[in-house]
Amino acid sequence: MKRMQIFEPAMCCSTGLCGVSVDPELLRISTVLNRLENKGVKVERYNLSSNPQEFVSNKTINDFLKEKGVDALPAAIVDDEVVITGRYPSNEEFVQILGIPTEYIVEQRRTIKAKVKKSTGCGCSDGKCC
Repeated sequence: MKRMQIFEPAMCCSTGLCGVSVDPELLRISTVLNRLENKGVKVERYNLSSNPQEFVSNKTINDFLKEKGVDALPAAIVDDEVVITGRYPSNEEFVQILGIPTEYIVEQRRTIKAKVKKSTGCGCSDGKCC
């Protein structure tokens, strides 16, 4: 399995899902990463304010930041190679890069068929229309 790491700019919390207005892209990424983890696929996620040591100790991201700066974050690294910068991977890119089934990311919607009983009356207790 490929090793994917996502390095993010400084945020108020580890996921960026705090405060009154939540960025839908951060919500999508958190949801995707939770679904992947539930399927046994681990994607490491590092926030500059919460995990600064990861940015220092990882040579790939450290070199990237020296060249491009923090404005180029987020950055996705796969097997020590920067593959996406300035944005998060799309759902399709997660599937392609990690070589996983689409079902790992996209929740399958279940069709629920409601059973409807046909009524012979209008609902009055005597069976006659009210």
